This record gives sequence, structure tokens and C-alpha cells, in this order.
Amino acid sequence: MGSEFKQFLLRGNVVDLAVGVVIGAAFGGVVTSLVEDVITPLLAAVIGQPDFSGIAVTVNGSAIMVGAFLNALLAFLIIATAIFFLVVKPVNAIIARSKREAPADPTTKRCPECLSEIPLAARRCAHCASTVA
Repeated sequence: MGSEFKQFLLRGNVVDLAVGVVIGAAFGGVVTSLVEDVITPLLAAVIGQPDFSGIAVTVNGSAIMVGAFLNALLAFLIIATAIFFLVVKPVNAIIARSKREAPADPTTKRCPECLSEIPLAARRCAHCASTVA
């Protein structure tokens, strides 16, 4: 049972998934920091608010943190855009390129006299009876 578990863990798909999750988490942290520490302060400087995370709406004594939601939404949009252009589009292009098949070898040729299609091995055209080289 231990060897089966070890074999399961060392299969390519499980290792690739683990690496993808770790890299995705790190990328998410970088994008979140970019949004919170660079983009939102720049936008807030234009709008006049010191930070989006401070924007809140109070309804019946409950604070709805609209700014924190805007930060999360902006981070999501940046991550989704980056994944689309850096992962999805290249993978789709690779898959489309691999699906293209080379054209099959020709099995016929044209008769030089009547221009009809004849088998490659033919020595005489079946349509005009001329000798084919």
C-alpha cells in the first residue's frame, strides 16, 4: 500500500498540479500586492481617496467594505487576464498546431494531354489513351 501511494504521488499529473498550485499562490500574492500597493494608490490619488480599502458604505450600522471588494475584483481581473494571455492562448495555439496534419502523399497525377487524374503507377491515360511518362 505504501508503494502504491508513493507511485501515485510521483506520477507526473500530481507533481505538475502541486507545482501549479504553489506557483499560482505565489502569482496571486504578487498580483494582490501590485493591486493594493501600486495600482489602487495611483487610482486613489486621481480620485482623491487615500486607499480603496477604506471605502465603505454603512447600512443599518453594518459596514459594507466596497473598497476591499474593488481591490479583490481588480486583482482577480489582472490574474484572469494574465492567465488567459500567458497560459490559455499559447496552449490553444500549441493544440491547434499539433492537430494540423501533413497532407497525405498524392496517389494520382495529371495526364499531360487531357489533364485528367490518373493513378501514379499508370503508364497510359484511361481517358485519352496517351502514353504517360
